[in-house]
Amino acid sequence: MADTWEQLTSECMQCHACALAETRTNIVFGVGARDAEILLVGEGPGQSEDEQGVPFVGRAGQLLDDMLEIIGLDRTKVYIANIVKCRPPGNRDPLNVEQDACIGWLRRQTALLRPKIIICLGRVAAKVIIKEDFRITAEHGQWFERNGVQMTAIYHPSALLRDVSKRPETFDDLKSIQAKIRQICTHTDI
Repeated sequence: MADTWEQLTSECMQCHACALAETRTNIVFGVGARDAEILLVGEGPGQSEDEQGVPFVGRAGQLLDDMLEIIGLDRTKVYIANIVKCRPPGNRDPLNVEQDACIGWLRRQTALLRPKIIICLGRVAAKVIIKEDFRITAEHGQWFERNGVQMTAIYHPSALLRDVSKRPETFDDLKSIQAKIRQICTHTDI
């Protein structure tokens, strides 16, 4: 039987498949339109996200909202999730064993969503979703296609907070995303 959003959310909220379950405050399942044509994927929750149970609500989330606004999007028109649903201690990158334990949730979310475009936020998500040897500095903004889904990666908003010199490149990447949305999305009005 196919998943429903309610069933999937309920199952995920009970997850103890890796050690991150022992230190989490909240599982950060995902947020946005459950019929979105655009899926944004980060690596994992930070402190603010763990406290609130919502992805991208801290400073990086505020910047992400600004980035979406530049191209006529907001959280009501996209779906936002992460590779792992629980916060890695100290905001470190999720370990491979944690990613492996958690990736099934994202796969099931993606199957329900059936997005036309996946935007990876940062190198960790791009390495899991696009290709293992993805290099964010060399390949951000490039388009890849798998099973009819268009995929790209941009710098993670937290990287843009640390290094503002990457923002002009990211603006170009955002404009490319906007063009792709206009080209292939049928119910995302921007």
